[in-house]
Amino acid sequence: MTTTTLINPADETVIGTIEHSTIEQVDEAIARATLAQLGWAALAPADRAGALRRFASAVDGAIDNLAALEVTNSGHPIGQARWEAGHVRDVLNYYAAAPERMLGQQIPVAGGINVTFLEPVGVVGIIVPWNFPMTIASWGFAPALAAGNAVVVKPAEWTPLTAIRLGELALEAGLPPGLFQVLPGKGSVVGERFVTHPGVGKIVFTGSTEVGKRVMAGCSEQVKPVTLELGGKSANVVFADADLEKAAATAPYSVFENAGQDCCARSRILVQRSVFDRFLELLEPAVKAVKVGQPGDADTEMGPLVSRAHFDSVAAYVPDDARVAFRGSAPDGPGFWFPPTVLLPASDTDRTVSDEIFGPVVTVQAFDDEADAIRMANASQYGLSGSVWTRDLGRALRVSRGIASGNLSVNSNSSVRYSTPFGGFKQSGLGRELGPDAAEAFTETKNVFISTVD
Repeated sequence: MTTTTLINPADETVIGTIEHSTIEQVDEAIARATLAQLGWAALAPADRAGALRRFASAVDGAIDNLAALEVTNSGHPIGQARWEAGHVRDVLNYYAAAPERMLGQQIPVAGGINVTFLEPVGVVGIIVPWNFPMTIASWGFAPALAAGNAVVVKPAEWTPLTAIRLGELALEAGLPPGLFQVLPGKGSVVGERFVTHPGVGKIVFTGSTEVGKRVMAGCSEQVKPVTLELGGKSANVVFADADLEKAAATAPYSVFENAGQDCCARSRILVQRSVFDRFLELLEPAVKAVKVGQPGDADTEMGPLVSRAHFDSVAAYVPDDARVAFRGSAPDGPGFWFPPTVLLPASDTDRTVSDEIFGPVVTVQAFDDEADAIRMANASQYGLSGSVWTRDLGRALRVSRGIASGNLSVNSNSSVRYSTPFGGFKQSGLGRELGPDAAEAFTETKNVFISTVD
């Protein structure tokens, strides 16, 4: 039996080991899910809704437990981890309203009545990344369950503990056995089998663009629908007329939260040339004020990177001769600690400008006018998120419409609300998660014509 040894990223101690699921175990789980889904879909919508609310209540009662697991397994600060566990509860409650609102249509036609039904796809395979193990899992399983599907979840190898616990809570809440299953293991085994198994009706994948392309190609063999949430290299665009103090004070938290391990991170700051120097003066104390420390401390704002391998990947972008403007601080000693770092790249072609570093590293560049800002913001293969800072409402709308990105905020750095759609343009992904229409993405539309001709 293959296993993964789990390491606490804050001190490099061994947490434990997790056994990997085999292909045979995955096939057995999908068979159980197929049977469980039939009974689940046959329930009255109000009963499915009630079951999801009980699941949400079970999560609410385990928030401290889930948060503690995320602190130890992922290195998330305790305040952030508690928010993430509460977010899972809130997502479940939000989609508990969906079963009774899965509305078809009555379409006027000649010679009869025409109606549509939203039928569940069956079993949904959800492949979860390591950076936000709880929250991103819930974006898939909550609407999928609401639409009448069963789910099988593959957590990331490095950070499986909260997903495993959510699987236990689903059973404790009374969800039917087999309806919600968590299968730890390798992506090349478990994730690949989700893609190739004919009994899995849809794949939801969050991760790198490189792997997402392979998932999409695999799904094409069966014409299997797929939702992809992939990489990002989002721009934080600051115009001269913006509230510079607020833009600079909040910029560190738009990229250094979760140690920069966030596809929505605003890892490119674009500042209008006339206020470039002033913005840097304001940004430096804000960066140095970010509290990097032990994840269990209540005042910690940024923890360690997730693993030694990832630390080495991030560090490779900041060699000794890097154009570092300034840095924050990080603890010494064991753990995968990387300080918040601000770079001044030599050119637009610098790899720190184009690559998704996925760590607490941000570049700052100057632009001249609106057209230049939009050009620079769009000079990326990605288009997931971003921010625009200006007091001019017309400019805010023009620039927001001009930037090719799925999620933009004006005078704010927020990216995700469970009540609004989330997803990317270009190589940042395919499809949308969250929002009022997410459950429909886990259904097929069936058209039925009933003749009334005598």
